[in-house]
Amino acid sequence: MNESWRLLACKGCGSAIVELALALAQVPYDREEHDYSTPAGRAALEQYNPLGQVPTVILPDGEIMTETLAIVLTLDDLVPTAGLLPTTGDPLRPQALRWMTFLVAAVYPTFTYGDEYAKWNVGEDLRASTNAHRERLWRHIDGIAKGPWFLGERFSALDLYIGVMAHWRPRLAWFETNAPKLHQIAVGVGEVPVLAPIMAANFG
Repeated sequence: MNESWRLLACKGCGSAIVELALALAQVPYDREEHDYSTPAGRAALEQYNPLGQVPTVILPDGEIMTETLAIVLTLDDLVPTAGLLPTTGDPLRPQALRWMTFLVAAVYPTFTYGDEYAKWNVGEDLRASTNAHRERLWRHIDGIAKGPWFLGERFSALDLYIGVMAHWRPRLAWFETNAPKLHQIAVGVGEVPVLAPIMAANFG
């Protein structure tokens, strides 16, 4: 695969998950920084994504993709040798898909609503309640993780999600005390040679 993907990204955001997956799949990409919290950044993103969010990807054929899970699954289809997910028929694959979807469907929305509570015409108590709910979810997920990676010895894209999301509220130090297996995963992702520069650029 020689043609570059165009990745519209924002430092420290969910686009870092896609950057990591692209690196593992050895798919070339051109990264463009777009801070969606600024009017100019959101306007640039809205040309391609009506939600004005990252990650937004423009594929070599001009097709636009959004949503980390959709992009990761597409990369897994295109480059199955990258090992982003267990192969079809592997008993670990359903678990990988289940918990990646859980992160997107249950944990991600706590940021969607809590980060911009004023957007929903509610008070700051929404941030406090979503923060508390998120911590409960992380503790539950920590109880599921096998270690050293989420699926056990098998590294997967699920670990990329944890590696990135553990740097968001309540931050990495909280995980060390309250979700130690997830903390180990997050630290481990930052130590994988091909991933370390991306993690440092986003969270260093």
